[in-house]
Amino acid sequence: MSDDSDDSQKTEDPTSKRLEEARNEGRVPRSQEFNHLLMILAFTLAVLMFGRYLAQQISAMALPFFEAPDQIPTDLNHLIDIAWRMLGQLLLAGAAPLVLAFIAAFGASYLQFGLLWSAENLMPSLDKISPLSGFKRIFSLRSVTELLKGMLKIAVVATVVGAFVLPSVGDIHRLIGMDMIQLMAVINDKVHIVLIGVFAVMGVIAVADILYQRFEYMKGLRMSRQELRDEFKQTEGDPLVKGRLRQLRMERARRRMMGEVPNADVVVTNPTHYAVALKYDQSAMSAPKVVAKGTDKVAERIREVAKDADVPIVENPPLARGLYAAVDIDQEIPPEYYKAVAEVISYIFKLKKRRP
Repeated sequence: MSDDSDDSQKTEDPTSKRLEEARNEGRVPRSQEFNHLLMILAFTLAVLMFGRYLAQQISAMALPFFEAPDQIPTDLNHLIDIAWRMLGQLLLAGAAPLVLAFIAAFGASYLQFGLLWSAENLMPSLDKISPLSGFKRIFSLRSVTELLKGMLKIAVVATVVGAFVLPSVGDIHRLIGMDMIQLMAVINDKVHIVLIGVFAVMGVIAVADILYQRFEYMKGLRMSRQELRDEFKQTEGDPLVKGRLRQLRMERARRRMMGEVPNADVVVTNPTHYAVALKYDQSAMSAPKVVAKGTDKVAERIREVAKDADVPIVENPPLARGLYAAVDIDQEIPPEYYKAVAEVISYIFKLKKRRP
């Protein structure tokens, strides 16, 4: 397939074969924003479902440090033991959110392009370690576009977070007198609101990015007319070669057909434009069979072979045209032609002094 064609000539949509090849190579439309959206969804669900439990666990772990810090042993062994206990409690409390995050990470890819396994990206390539190729990737138009998208996304998300957080700044003084459990509950509620707002904004961004990535993906796989022709030749074969093979098959079939004309009992003609050779063997056939047929030049050749082989030729234009249109070679005639053909066969058999 041509790879050196100008991008301006690639105006045709990719074929199913081109799309399948790209998928086998691991090239599929990917939206990182959709991945981020599902991760935020998983985090939001984790906070909604396990937020209060996590807040209680964190409060229980932090409470001794605020209520009785003087009773906490400060030697190294005790500090290490406290750190391990806190880490174990955090991991136990965060197990369910981690499972949700894993499901979201896997589900994001599956929902976008299904199960995909390709060893193409694992194959060693000089382009992966080439400084020039890396420089081109970093400063390519796609990289700049992704950078601008990332900056715009951060700005939008920061604006949304600010819109939800700033109204609560004036209530910070009320948090000073709260105990740890009440404080964690308030923070949990505020996090709920912020996450829901961020998820809504990221949903809009993800939908837009999915459409953009699919557009860029299809644009990158567009094909030129020459590439379409080359692919057609590869899948269907060169039209010139196929035409030549078809011509050779027709010539062989015609030679076999002409070889059956001397064995025919009669040739029915138009008289010049159509010729149909019939054979009837009472012991092996239930009805006469067409062994050769043709028009114009082929009909003329059938008549010549029949004359050379002393095969009777009968002029019957309606019958010749009807048999030519209705019966294929090596097939018996249909019942509607029995009477007309029987008259011809009987006449020929009488000429040959054979009983029908």
